[in-house]
Amino acid sequence: MQFTDPCPCGSGDPYGRCCRPLHVGERHADTAEQLMRSRFSAYAVGDSDYVWRTWHPRTRPATITLDPGLEWVGLEIVDVAAGGRDDDTGEVEFLAVYRQGRRTGTLHERSRFAVRARRWFYLDGDVG
Repeated sequence: MQFTDPCPCGSGDPYGRCCRPLHVGERHADTAEQLMRSRFSAYAVGDSDYVWRTWHPRTRPATITLDPGLEWVGLEIVDVAAGGRDDDTGEVEFLAVYRQGRRTGTLHERSRFAVRARRWFYLDGDVG
């Protein structure tokens, strides 16, 4: 992915100004939604290390393996509850569109996030 390509998260900003700075550690997400969008982008660009680093240590798996045959192609935020700059927890409901070969599908999840050491982390989610 090039700096000037549209960010996979759907913000409309170039990847180099949107999610890439979070992926490379230049800055951290300010809100639960921003972290959720950056994690989607990490899946889209194949950055499993970022996905692992932003998963809460209490709930994250030992390793993350991304499916190379799965292409994440679109994100729609459905609802956001709390998760702002002054919050300690938040929830983001989203639809993530993927393509696997000729088949497309949608992951519908309500994710929970929490602040730990002044940073947002993904806790878990309910797939629906």
